[in-house]
Amino acid sequence: MASVSHRRGDLAGHPDATEMRERYDRVLGGRDVALVDGPVFLLGLYCAVSPWVVHFSGNQASLTTHNLIIGIALGLMALGFTMAPDRMYGLSWAICAVGAWLIISPWVVGTSPDAGVVLNQVIVGGVAFLLGLACAATAMRVKRANG
Repeated sequence: MASVSHRRGDLAGHPDATEMRERYDRVLGGRDVALVDGPVFLLGLYCAVSPWVVHFSGNQASLTTHNLIIGIALGLMALGFTMAPDRMYGLSWAICAVGAWLIISPWVVGTSPDAGVVLNQVIVGGVAFLLGLACAATAMRVKRANG
């Protein structure tokens, strides 16, 4: 029988240890924003279904379509941030813009919105704006740290 050693040593002597360490740091470098990706995705889902949750789908047809499209866009941005953080975090400010747009959209897109519609849009827009700020701030911090 062959003599097989089961001794476990560290990888410090491995010829690719430095490269593996650098790649690990590069891959996980932007993951501080992972705490924001999930809430942005959930916010996008809520935005897409909110016309039916708040029951303004019947009298605000254009705002219903608007929220569906904006909600899907927010969800796709969150998925993009999760799948390709290095390439997508430049768009973090876009979440702030979408949030600001959601706040004013009842008066621009809707027709005579009632208090429930306005409150829903202001809350969703405000949360989107704050999550966009958090995402952008974290992305800038990670970018500064990585040089």
